[in-house]
Amino acid sequence: MPSPRIVFLDIDGTYAFHGWVPPAHVEAVRAARANGHRVLLCTGRPRATVSDRLLEAGFDGVVAGAGAYAELEGQVLRDETFPADVAARSIEALDRHHAVSLVEATEAMYVRAEGRDAMDARAPGSGSSQEEVWRDLLDGRRVVDSFAGLAFCKVVTLRADVPLSQVAQEIGPEVAAVDTSIRDLGRGAGELYLAHITKEVGMRAVVDHLGLTAADVVAAGDGPNDIEMIRYAGTAIGIAGGHPDVLASADAVVPGPQDAGLVEGFRRVGLI
Repeated sequence: MPSPRIVFLDIDGTYAFHGWVPPAHVEAVRAARANGHRVLLCTGRPRATVSDRLLEAGFDGVVAGAGAYAELEGQVLRDETFPADVAARSIEALDRHHAVSLVEATEAMYVRAEGRDAMDARAPGSGSSQEEVWRDLLDGRRVVDSFAGLAFCKVVTLRADVPLSQVAQEIGPEVAAVDTSIRDLGRGAGELYLAHITKEVGMRAVVDHLGLTAADVVAAGDGPNDIEMIRYAGTAIGIAGGHPDVLASADAVVPGPQDAGLVEGFRRVGLI
């Protein structure tokens, strides 16, 4: 068994399948930790939607907000939010283009009435494959009258009058935008975030705190926001069918969570 390492797992599409965690993944995490490795979740979700259900296996920490937030053994190592002036410009620009926005903060995902109604219209019924994901989102949701004064790390838009990349340009170079991968949301849907934030930023906060290096890191992911995470890690596990840049940098490619692929991945890189 190699020296103890630190493992970062993307949630959606890697550790969980539409919010459902296969029992074999729970056991794999517990086995890796029993072997002396630290295991953390590393997600684009805000910390507020990383539910106790997702944490059931037992984890040493969480990187959330796509790297804006990091905690280890209950200690918050970083919690970066939009500077107040950038936050104000962002909300003004989003409102100018009639964006329906979900504002992601550490403690909650804030929505106004139109965001609540748009979410409720899309929420699946009981028994849907998406039910677990939506349970986490709705549990973390807080309805407010105004976004003014909120400290947040990211904004998700469900629609707007113009592409979100145009909104980002109007706000300034401090922010960047990515279009949504959900096809039926349409124009203006995507994520707005601080341009310098990636999952690697949050991972480094943990690794540096522990006095480790990238060589000690194992990372597993599938999506475009996992690219920097995978490239940073000394050992990388990609999920079959994932983003081409993730797969190109992976040391091992394994099946998705619907087939409990992380069990094979953990074995192939020597965690269990």
